[in-house]
Amino acid sequence: MAGETDLEAILASLRIERRPEPVTVLTVAEPVGPGPGIEALIVEDEGLTVVATVAEAERRGWPVGFVGAWLTVAVHTSLEGVGLTAVLARALADVDVACNVIAGNHHDHLLVPLERAEVAIEAIEALVSSRS
Repeated sequence: MAGETDLEAILASLRIERRPEPVTVLTVAEPVGPGPGIEALIVEDEGLTVVATVAEAERRGWPVGFVGAWLTVAVHTSLEGVGLTAVLARALADVDVACNVIAGNHHDHLLVPLERAEVAIEAIEALVSSRS
């Protein structure tokens, strides 16, 4: 099934789902594969970036720096859709919330500072309400 490309349709049905465990983002030298507590893997020139739950990072002895909440944009968007990331980034910037985006094949995912997660959710919900 193809994802939605119309920005207004996306915003009309958008909701945010928060994963229960906080995550951290780090680069590792050793090979890591998918598994419990490993939320995302990204190959970069500098090494393998891992998004892991804080509990899994601590269990493996990895350094924990950034601690964030993982928010899933729960609407099936197309990778060819235009504008959603910009609209969400603006809404979060307006309330001074940093945001890092990971695009999945079905959903976009937002990593926001843990202590600002509720502010982020409220800002996105207000955005959605204002557009409907």
